[in-house]
Amino acid sequence: MYYVYVIESLRNRKRYVGFTSKPVSVRLEEHNRGTNKWTGQNRPFKLIYYEEFQSEREARKREKFLKTGKGREYIRKIVPV
Repeated sequence: MYYVYVIESLRNRKRYVGFTSKPVSVRLEEHNRGTNKWTGQNRPFKLIYYEEFQSEREARKREKFLKTGKGREYIRKIVPV
């Protein structure tokens, strides 16, 4: 399985869209440990949204969309700031 997820900083409410083949809970723990430069500076995070995919290609396509203006708008509609 592949996942596209959105996490939100509890410190400054900034959001991060990511892709993983790991369980989303494991990836969230990694972000909260500071393994990624950007998320390390904005931690701690909470998971606010995720989607599951059978193929890596579809997951990457969705991640790319969610990082666009229309994608961010979609996320704001389903999980308001």
